[in-house]
Amino acid sequence: MRNRDLSTAMAIMLLRTLAFFTLAVNLATCQSFIGVNYGQVADNLPPPSATAKLLQSTSIQKVRLYGSDPAIIKAIANTGIGIVIGAANGDIPGLASDQNFAKSWVDANVAPFYPASNIILITVGNEVLTSGDQGLISQLVPAIQNVQNALDSSSLGGKIKVSTVHSMAVLKQSEPPSSGSFDPGFGDVMKWLLAFNSATGSPFAINPYPYFAYRSDPRPETLAFCLFQPNGGRFDSKTNIKYMNMFDAQVDAIRSALDSMGAKNVEIVVAETGWPYKGDSNEVGPSVENAKAYNGNLIAHLRSMAGTPLMPGKSVDTYLFALYDENLKPGPGSERAFGLFKPDLTMTYDVGLSKTRQTPSTPSSTPSTPSTTPSTPSTTPSTPSAVPQTPVNPSAPKPKKAAWCLPKAGVSDSQLQANIDYVCGHGFDCSPIQQGGACFEPNTVQSHAAYAMNLLYQTAGGDPLNCDFSQTATLSSNNPSYDGCHYPGGST
Repeated sequence: MRNRDLSTAMAIMLLRTLAFFTLAVNLATCQSFIGVNYGQVADNLPPPSATAKLLQSTSIQKVRLYGSDPAIIKAIANTGIGIVIGAANGDIPGLASDQNFAKSWVDANVAPFYPASNIILITVGNEVLTSGDQGLISQLVPAIQNVQNALDSSSLGGKIKVSTVHSMAVLKQSEPPSSGSFDPGFGDVMKWLLAFNSATGSPFAINPYPYFAYRSDPRPETLAFCLFQPNGGRFDSKTNIKYMNMFDAQVDAIRSALDSMGAKNVEIVVAETGWPYKGDSNEVGPSVENAKAYNGNLIAHLRSMAGTPLMPGKSVDTYLFALYDENLKPGPGSERAFGLFKPDLTMTYDVGLSKTRQTPSTPSSTPSTPSTTPSTPSTTPSTPSAVPQTPVNPSAPKPKKAAWCLPKAGVSDSQLQANIDYVCGHGFDCSPIQQGGACFEPNTVQSHAAYAMNLLYQTAGGDPLNCDFSQTATLSSNNPSYDGCHYPGGST
């Protein structure tokens, strides 16, 4: 009888495990918030048809082109993948001064391919406001408006959005995030642009790069903050929010700047973000370990649907930089080393984008620092991994009655947030701890982590091996459920 019970329990656990992986695969097919940049400054790229197949084998649901290469647009047709195409900075004067030129541009680059090719956004120019070219800056909004007019005349105005892409340098102030404000030097141009975004529902697209923030402040604590790894956080005294990663801080600084301009309804899109996996010997920050940690932890953060502190419960559409290396780009070596995939279509490093494998290898627990940075004394304890590994502790005690998996006392918010990202980023239903959910309040990392960690433990069959989370979890016989919020619980 005992053997039969054991067999039944093992069968249930197997079914639950299979259900978990099914959820993970299903999640991969609907992650519309994960995109990638497809640059073409290279002479060794695979054919567009091969790239289209590669994209379909991943959870990438959107691709951004810097131009409007018809071969690529055609190759991605009928895949459902969203496509962002771009009008170059050099096209702006013609688009701004001549409505017929704008109409011809749309007729050549959009109309022949849509809707088979799912073009969702046209970006007019890249980082124009911070280019220093006053003539180009003054022509930006008229160019955008003329492209919009051309779409409207082709009955595409309500289907394809138009915007432009900005660097983080559009901000005059970004720290703390609540003080985010645009450079007043942009004056009316920014007002006109935001009015257009608001009226048409088009996004405000930005290029946040924590990598550049670290490069200008190469301290170990800054690196951990940029890589979503355990760190002391940065406190915003105005909002009483402690930011645990640079990505959220940068995006929320833009949110604050938009809100201060009355553009609260304008959505943010992250048009570029990434980390180089190699660089020149004098460059600070590039390494496979750092690139894998940044991109892998960013993807887990997006999948958790935690959002940012000022925009909780929803992941910002984010385009990773980049799909491939661009071997003809000028500048330091890092400029040619952002690719997630090689020209032979193999992964440069695994960040969990493949539909057949959603869990990336654990990033290096200790942030990789360049040789120019003073080494950490050997007496400093190593930092736990940003992505918790479970199970890892075969000696965990086996409970004899109902048990719940909860955080240990004294565990940092950054470690608990990593646990949340791990669970919610791997197919488990975290909607109860998202805004509006039954367990959202109290809105603390401690409370949300308790729910998420217990959810994984119970779904995996209540096996104590699945209540470790890099030694940040413990089993408790005290039911943590409270009025309106039920924690699943059981016995082993």
